[in-house]
Amino acid sequence: MRPDATDLAALLRTGETTPSELTEAAVAALEELNPELNAVIHPRYDAARAEAADMTAAPSRHRAGPFAGVPMVVKDLRCGQAGEPHHRGARFLAEAAWTEKDDSYLWRDLRRAGFISLGRTNTPEFGSTITTEPLAYGPTHNPWNLALTPGGSSGGSAAVVAARVVPVAHGNDGGGSLRVPAAMCGLVGLKPNRGRISAGPQAGISRGGFASDGVLSVSVRDTAAVLDEIMSPRPGDPITVGAPTVPLSTAVDRVLRGLRIGVTTRLGDPTIRAAVEHTAALLESLGHVIHPDEQPTGWFDPELGQHTVVIRTVGMATDLRHWGEVLGRAITEADVEPSNWFSAQLGASLPATAVIEATDWLHSWSRTALDWWARDHDLLLSPVVGTVTPELGVLSDPHEGQRRLGDLLGFVDQANVSGQPAMSLPLWWDERGMPVGVQLVAAPGREDVLISVAAQLERAQPWAGFLPPMVASRDR
Repeated sequence: MRPDATDLAALLRTGETTPSELTEAAVAALEELNPELNAVIHPRYDAARAEAADMTAAPSRHRAGPFAGVPMVVKDLRCGQAGEPHHRGARFLAEAAWTEKDDSYLWRDLRRAGFISLGRTNTPEFGSTITTEPLAYGPTHNPWNLALTPGGSSGGSAAVVAARVVPVAHGNDGGGSLRVPAAMCGLVGLKPNRGRISAGPQAGISRGGFASDGVLSVSVRDTAAVLDEIMSPRPGDPITVGAPTVPLSTAVDRVLRGLRIGVTTRLGDPTIRAAVEHTAALLESLGHVIHPDEQPTGWFDPELGQHTVVIRTVGMATDLRHWGEVLGRAITEADVEPSNWFSAQLGASLPATAVIEATDWLHSWSRTALDWWARDHDLLLSPVVGTVTPELGVLSDPHEGQRRLGDLLGFVDQANVSGQPAMSLPLWWDERGMPVGVQLVAAPGREDVLISVAAQLERAQPWAGFLPPMVASRDR
């Protein structure tokens, strides 16, 4: 069994390995695999080696961090690191060689926890789609099958973890961007509750508060332990949420029974349907009560997308205007990928009243949907995406891509709008041998319930032993 971050941290504490040894092994794996994966676009190998050498030489200075000496990677969208590139998948930022001026609060927390960053990972331009194929840096390949997408927008991070180069990676989720790559790469991907993790000091909220940072990992306990370290709202954050009911690390070993779990009426193609039905049966065998075909009122309301697109397009227009001001020149059509330019132009054409109206509608929808958890249920079980993982190039095609996106999407945006926590778990495999994720959505603020149930499922059907064809050598 490959060690997860918790295992590596234990080996470091007992002296069975050193930060330098782990960093050298991870760098060697990236140097071998990344030319084909194209997952890490801003390597910082020498800086990582220096940090690891300092931890190895003077461990007493770093013992406070529970993951001191464990290597990871950071998505090149949010989680800014002072002095490091931060291009957000955009060609004009790559051409400007933009570097971040200050550390984000999130990176400060990850660094305080002891992680060593090996570099920043590929993402679609501004994280605006669920495949990682930016024109600025080219496509990232899925280590399970190099012809397929790893998902997006945290696809670069997912590919590195799936290939077992590092056990955990930063990502974020504004419309499924943690859960979709987790589903397509066989990982754990939990989108935390809105306000759980600070976006400061660079940002307050973006895209209507849909987005939340988090991690991709190979184990539930790693996700729990890392989230415990980074769930630290700061003064002045525009949205905050109270502390979890219990530390997430303690929720891993908690055994829950009798949870009331609804299953969505929409179940995707036959493979996805089989994954959800299998998970429902597994949950029932673990002592939970399954309510088939029960979901919140309006969960698949077609108007949801009509209102979220207002927030997203206005947000895109705002982003491009912001970068024009920062760079001292207008951002033009030649600078931006066609879909994002269209989005920005649409957003710029909308009146301010459209944003208020969309926000009010989404708030009303959220109140209605969340009443389902308040009254009758603990979890909702659904697909993450509606079809099996597609080939690279399909979702980025200007014509076919929109149709295929329509087949895939429809299950993840709801939790971004409502702000509640949602999680993808790798509990099924398609006929090609590709992982298929299923989604659990919890009541607001109840990441602890997700962690407890996910850990039950992991114990009942372990997935860590399933490895992709492209994987880091065990002897490193």
